[in-house]
Amino acid sequence: MKFPSLVLLLLSPLPVLASGWVLIQPYLLPVVSVLSIMALVLAHLSLLRMRRYQLRLEQSEERLRLSLWGSGDELWDWDIEQGQLYRSSSWHQPLEQPGDAQQFPPNRSEIHPQDLDRVTRALEQHIHGITPIFEASYRIKAADGQWLWVLDRGKVVHLDEEGKAARMTGTLKNIQQLKETEERLGLFARCLENISDAVLVCDTNFVVMEVNPAYQSITGKNREQVLHHLFELPLYPARFLHEIRQTLFEQGYWSGEIEEKRLNGEIFQAELSFDLIRDEEGMVQQFVAVISDISERKRREAELNRLADTDTLTGLPNRSRFSNHLTQLVKEQVPHALLVFDLDNFKKINDSLGHELGDTLLCRLAERLSHFIRFKAKLYRLGGDEFAVVLENTNDIHSITSLAKELLKQINQPFFIEQHELAITSSIGIVMYPEDGLDPQALLRNADTAMYHAKNEGANRYLFFNDSMNKLAVKRLQVENLIRHGLKEDYFSVFYQPKMDIVTGQLVGMEALVRFITPKKGVISPASFIPVAEETGQILEIGEVVLQKTCEDVKRWIDQGLFHGRVAVNLSAKQFMLPFLCEQIDDILQRSELPSYHLELEITEGTVMQSPKLAIDTMKKLRARGIHLAMDDFGTGYSSLAYLKQFPLNTLKIDKAFVDDMTSARGRNMVDTIVTIAHNLNLTVVAEGVETAEQLQQLKQLRCEILQGYYYSKPLSAAEFAAFLKQQKQLKPKLTAVQA
Repeated sequence: MKFPSLVLLLLSPLPVLASGWVLIQPYLLPVVSVLSIMALVLAHLSLLRMRRYQLRLEQSEERLRLSLWGSGDELWDWDIEQGQLYRSSSWHQPLEQPGDAQQFPPNRSEIHPQDLDRVTRALEQHIHGITPIFEASYRIKAADGQWLWVLDRGKVVHLDEEGKAARMTGTLKNIQQLKETEERLGLFARCLENISDAVLVCDTNFVVMEVNPAYQSITGKNREQVLHHLFELPLYPARFLHEIRQTLFEQGYWSGEIEEKRLNGEIFQAELSFDLIRDEEGMVQQFVAVISDISERKRREAELNRLADTDTLTGLPNRSRFSNHLTQLVKEQVPHALLVFDLDNFKKINDSLGHELGDTLLCRLAERLSHFIRFKAKLYRLGGDEFAVVLENTNDIHSITSLAKELLKQINQPFFIEQHELAITSSIGIVMYPEDGLDPQALLRNADTAMYHAKNEGANRYLFFNDSMNKLAVKRLQVENLIRHGLKEDYFSVFYQPKMDIVTGQLVGMEALVRFITPKKGVISPASFIPVAEETGQILEIGEVVLQKTCEDVKRWIDQGLFHGRVAVNLSAKQFMLPFLCEQIDDILQRSELPSYHLELEITEGTVMQSPKLAIDTMKKLRARGIHLAMDDFGTGYSSLAYLKQFPLNTLKIDKAFVDDMTSARGRNMVDTIVTIAHNLNLTVVAEGVETAEQLQQLKQLRCEILQGYYYSKPLSAAEFAAFLKQQKQLKPKLTAVQA
């Protein structure tokens, strides 16, 4: 071969020139060039292979880095022998760098103190070969000082000559969001376990997938009995669940109250609600239902409704239930009759025997009527001593009157309460639908009107409502409104009627009388407005106005030297029963600066007999103030002499009816008796309504001291009475001279 010969040739010694340079033979130059080129080619090829290897290595490292970055993991490499820890930075939130990798674990300073012992034990067990891999979840400190939950996994990859761990590599995964989700799910799970309502999850075909513990306590069915079984409502048809499913898909929820059966067969009331559970794509995956046991709440509601519709004293249906029933009958246009009644003079029973006994009487009456078959389930208590009976589907007069008579008969039977035998009566007003009213309010209003007319006609009777009653009721309402307007506009004034000494003919006093004078309707008769004012309570304000104006007028006349006697002012029954009456009178006297000696208060016999003991106490307080007291209309009431002698009176007034009756011997004897009684009690006697000289002479013979009436003067306005006083002052010297 030529190649070895060429090599030998090249290796043979070369001739050396005298100058020291090696002499190369011309034929060797091509050979050297070829070899040089070949060496360069080989070096280039080797360099290319190294570059391709480096590129593949870089690509592999890039893929690994990208994979770690994509997975959210961080790669770590721990040289145990050298105590060096390498950690890649693939996280967006970098971790705090360890201070000293010689510590154990190498990132000890970054681990949360509460997790350190657990992580240390897990690492030691793996390094000593007890566990095949190292795995631990713990909190680690980030570069911003926050604590992050991480999952740390690793494995020993190299042992030293003694078999000890020399190198360990692994990954660190950020599981903060996963941990928060886990805690949130755990919280939800605990809530479901501890919630008092039953919760169940089922698929869209109502197959139960999960229930909470409360489900068993409410329904009595445990988890194993219902899991993977169809949810059922045994008290409802199968189509009920289909309707729920359809509503769920249409509206997204369903709720309602149902009856459910427990495992032991007990029926209970529940509130059931269904909602949809959707996946991330919005597709319906499951239904979740909540069952709340509302049996106790329903029982309480029923009891509250019963209490709301029941009178607490008598146990009868109350006014609210009555109104609802009447409204329903009118709405359905059912013919019916309404009987409204109350007890006559029930207030006197309360005042004399006490409210407790009065309440017992009402209870006994309700019990008696409720047990009577004709009134059962028809009787209502409207309030106080007022009751109502509703008769449905009848407008038969005979049936209604028969029932009204039976009602009166039952009420009239005596009651024996606390050793008292109580005989009571009642007044009944009757209306019929639709004849007497087209709405519940009109029916009740007209029934009340009829009842009041029955009471005014003597009580213990029944009356049907008619149009004339309605007209009277309308007129009464008009008067009430007129009084209200009159009080506001000061239309009430005071007139005065003189009281004259029967012997001397001189003025000794006067009576103040209220007058209601309006710009449009003129003078309103006291007989028209006084009863309405008494009933509505407006008499209190009227009485205060009259007393104030009277005291001011009298004080002015006294200051003018025209008058030195007393003025009599009537007190209504409502005024007299005011708890602050004495204080009100004190205030008026103080404002007007009128001495109490000049004031006399007239009280009717009927007023003081409503509550004699209270009346005596009030009268004593008034007398202690220096105010004189007169009993008006004596003989028209029912006072006894036993009470009369206890009343701290100054004056007794004979009613006009007795004065008018003196034309007969019996009438004169009656007046004589009254005067004798008054004188025996050291009372002054005043005769009212004296109109003739004959009446004056008769009263003078009977020793009556003072007269009042048209014989001397009609009631006069304040201006007219001032003129009358001036006239009397001028006449007084003449009368004195005549008497002398």
